[in-house]
Amino acid sequence: MIIVLKPNQKQELVDSFVKKLTSEYDVQVNTWIGTQSTVLGLIGDTTVIDSEYIQAQDFVESVKRVQEPYKKANRKFHPDDTSITLPNGAKIGGGGLALIAGPCSVESEEQICSVAESVKKSGATFLRGGAFKPRTSPYSFQGMKDEGLKLLSEAKEKTGLPIVTEIMSIEHLPLFEDVDVIQVGARNMQNFELLKQLGKLHKPILLKRGLASTIEELLMSAE
Repeated sequence: MIIVLKPNQKQELVDSFVKKLTSEYDVQVNTWIGTQSTVLGLIGDTTVIDSEYIQAQDFVESVKRVQEPYKKANRKFHPDDTSITLPNGAKIGGGGLALIAGPCSVESEEQICSVAESVKKSGATFLRGGAFKPRTSPYSFQGMKDEGLKLLSEAKEKTGLPIVTEIMSIEHLPLFEDVDVIQVGARNMQNFELLKQLGKLHKPILLKRGLASTIEELLMSAE
């Protein structure tokens, strides 16, 4: 359920209304404050909520029921475009073009640092390189792993470019503290145990669409 409040409502009123919703109904409320209005997204069993009663409140502009299974990733929950700003000032969204470039895999210090310089000169804003590499063959190069992450950090220090690299397992999370954007590959798009842990981080996640997966399945993974 989506509840849109009328403009210029006092924060105390919004907080009180959210507290009332969470205490009276078994729902989670996500608050989105936009330039024109405040949107409350209710997640849970909203069938017991009387939408007409909510609509009758003088500070409520509209009430909508959401049919799609994905809620947090739903555009109705946050009408404005999403814009992500990294600590170094690099932006994703907001009308700009975020270009990510780099080698398929990190192979040596000379290789990744040289490529990073070329990436920066070309105008790209993010450096991508695989430290952990999922392959179709167990005999193929699987990446340099933690050593590859150290080399990516070295290239980042030399060029100032934020780094993007793929994670393969929850166990590797402690190694990714210096990674700016964590990539989830197509093979892990529905690895929900991994996704749940990544959802707790304050980092952008680059989520790739799984092989033969539908758009709705991708959105549910983003959820």
